[in-house]
Amino acid sequence: MNNQPTTHRIHPHKFTLWMAIGSICMMFAGLTSAYIVKRNQDNFLEFDLPIIFWLSTIVIILSSVTMHLALKAYKARKTNKFKMFITATAALGALFAAMQAVGFLDLENHGIPLIGFKSNAAASFILVILGVHALHVLGGVVALVITFVKALFKKTNQYNNIPVEVLSTYWHFVGILWIYLLVFLIWLR
Repeated sequence: MNNQPTTHRIHPHKFTLWMAIGSICMMFAGLTSAYIVKRNQDNFLEFDLPIIFWLSTIVIILSSVTMHLALKAYKARKTNKFKMFITATAALGALFAAMQAVGFLDLENHGIPLIGFKSNAAASFILVILGVHALHVLGGVVALVITFVKALFKKTNQYNNIPVEVLSTYWHFVGILWIYLLVFLIWLR
């Protein structure tokens, strides 16, 4: 009988994901810290965020629900449900990113230039912070589409939960990150 203790190792993909999440958190901590420092300048413009940013919060929360259901369906080997929920998650993610673009256009249309000579640091910071987040969401959408395509053309019945679990964790992370950023920007107003 082997009396050696069993070790529980984290899968390399999960470890890599957690390292990436840590790096992303540090990046956004730096961006939000810089926003706080710049906010104390006399010429820092105060303005309300467009309502579409609030509405996009509903979309990202719904996408987190559909991602949870996709993972649950995958683990239960319900392929059709998995494909439906992973597609819904990707569509909601794309909608979220589109709503962010509309929000930026709304700011521009209300005389708050985001870039260029007439822009203010406040608007430029919001563009960078929320734009970088939207890029992370779009990266997740690409991963969702790749996962869907792999499920669509999969020839074997072998299931490996790790890729879907990693994607699910990442997707929930970008949703939580969005809520943090929205609360941060509203709290500092």
